[in-house]
Amino acid sequence: MIRAHTVAQVRAAEADLLSRLPDGALMQRAAAGLGYAVLDFLGSAYGRRVLLLVGSGDNGGDALYAGALLARRGVQVEAWLLSAAAHRGGIDTLRTAGGRVVPWASIGQRLHAPTPELRGLVPNRDNFDVVVDGIVGIGGRPGLRPEATRALELVAGIPVVAVDTPSGVDVDTGQVAGPHVTAAVTVTFGTHKVCHLVDPAAQACGAIHLVDIGLDLPAAPVEALQAADVAALLPCPASDAHKYTRGVVGVRAGSAAYPGAALLSVAGAACGLAGMVRYDGDPAALDLVRAAHPEVVGPGRVQAWVVGSGSDSGAEDAVRRSVADGVPLVVDADALAFAGLARGRPAVLTPHAGELARMLGVDRAEVEARWLEHARRAARTYDAVVLLKGRHTVVARPDGATRVTTTGTPWLATAGAGDVLGGVIGALLATGLTPYDAASVGSWLHGAAATLAARRGPIVAGDVAAALPALLARLTTP
Repeated sequence: MIRAHTVAQVRAAEADLLSRLPDGALMQRAAAGLGYAVLDFLGSAYGRRVLLLVGSGDNGGDALYAGALLARRGVQVEAWLLSAAAHRGGIDTLRTAGGRVVPWASIGQRLHAPTPELRGLVPNRDNFDVVVDGIVGIGGRPGLRPEATRALELVAGIPVVAVDTPSGVDVDTGQVAGPHVTAAVTVTFGTHKVCHLVDPAAQACGAIHLVDIGLDLPAAPVEALQAADVAALLPCPASDAHKYTRGVVGVRAGSAAYPGAALLSVAGAACGLAGMVRYDGDPAALDLVRAAHPEVVGPGRVQAWVVGSGSDSGAEDAVRRSVADGVPLVVDADALAFAGLARGRPAVLTPHAGELARMLGVDRAEVEARWLEHARRAARTYDAVVLLKGRHTVVARPDGATRVTTTGTPWLATAGAGDVLGGVIGALLATGLTPYDAASVGSWLHGAAATLAARRGPIVAGDVAAALPALLARLTTP
């Protein structure tokens, strides 16, 4: 399980650890982890060139001490001090190790020099192999000061290794406001932070490298399931199981206008997790479903419903009938307009950003700027688990607990993929998983199956459903 903590939680854990360590020991741990991560990124040391962008916080100190480690191994290291309050001990250590320290004021003077010859002394992208972002620590505000923005412009195009988080992003919310660093790698300490998982900030983090510095942390407000977590949550049949004890999932999806939605929803539900799938949808889709899935049967008692995908004008009736059955349900697509009917029931609502915007009465751009905030708000408003579909899907519970899905591929952005997802979650609900577990496990499986299918090239929604059995076999085989 990846656990992402808030700044306040990290600060409290650091303070506790600092009280038990010699002065400077924690920064040295972080700097060593950062230095070796940069070496891994470079692939070699001698003759390579690294630029440190150094602000006033501890992240700047981490960068300076890491730069000293690199310099002692033959790397040419230069530090641009973007603040007069940069870490003095780090500066002295870097100089002693052979690194070069340049105050930003001197670079600024060159930028405004009267002759091209003097202006030509300003470094450019050909001077460095990698930039280390030690501008702002985790306590910084979103956005960057003008000198930091200008420094980044001068070295645009050089890959960046960010210290802890990319400077300029909002660490606790995943929001981005104004200029910020976009990193190839982010080296973080002690634990993941919320911005490492939640978009749009997560898109600026690149690959995440976690350095253990010995923090003792409380429960995290944001998590991301990993393969072992999913395998532990997957329902496995008992030795005396039969089709009814394994769970029966019903699908009310599709219409004359969108018969394919029924087929894709059923395909997700029929991935093998539940013991039986019932289809109780539009007659226009029935022949398609029967032809592709002869094992699917007609209406009857179920342990969970999947409603809404392609339901068109029949969506409200499908929701009302499903709610009346008193079993958990997945509410998707057209049915989301009637999600209020399921308020307070064991339900999973599965909107994309545009659908959630309509549900909350806000602009889509607001949702896409603040994924975490809006997913949690919708979960409270509808008193249900909300799965906000995106590059990093957010699953929020009414009490604020949140999981983020990090599996997937850009090829998953294809028509009908959400129909498959709804079916998978419905199957998991029918087996007895809670709405929160069913939504987060289903989302993980959906993304992983898409990644598996995409190894052969571009995919369509049906390919995701077809890849699920092989993925499940990998997870459930000892």
